[in-house]
Amino acid sequence: MTKRRPPDSRLAAARYALDREVQDDEEPTDRGQISPDQRAQAVEIAIQQAMRRGEFDDLPGAGKPLADLGTVRDPDWWIRRKIERENLTGLGPPALTLRTEDARLSDRLDELPTEARVREALDDFNHRVREARRQLLGGPPVITRPRDVEAELEAWRTRALERRAARERAQAEERECEAAALAAMTWRERRRAKRSR
Repeated sequence: MTKRRPPDSRLAAARYALDREVQDDEEPTDRGQISPDQRAQAVEIAIQQAMRRGEFDDLPGAGKPLADLGTVRDPDWWIRRKIERENLTGLGPPALTLRTEDARLSDRLDELPTEARVREALDDFNHRVREARRQLLGGPPVITRPRDVEAELEAWRTRALERRAARERAQAEERECEAAALAAMTWRERRRAKRSR
């Protein structure tokens, strides 16, 4: 629940002055109506007072440049920005979803355990690229190319070997550190460490 602020005395004085001017008008049909100039003046006073109170300080995006300023506007800019901001997958035209999937495909393939699963994922990706290139549903052109399955499998094998070697190096370094720490211990500390295991 927000705390309600008391009305600002200057704003109340400006409103009172506006009401007095309206009442002093000679035409009775204008009573109770505020001219656009008076309304603009009252709004400007309210904004200035809010600025003095600090209500516009620390707003999100303060001091940052406007995004995409000076670039050509895409008619579907709002959906593209929503997809990027929310990190949504599977939404939007196939050209955009395939492009983002293509950029992350190597990381996704590295998570798969066997060559058969990698081959299935690549075949599925290539099938969806070919279907999107037919442009049956329309939309932006598809610039994503199908992946060479054999070349991707070879790259996956190489990355798997590198990950395995890095894991073995890390385990060997950990064993060396444990051995060095054990050698630096006294016989009592070694006995306590052995009992705690």
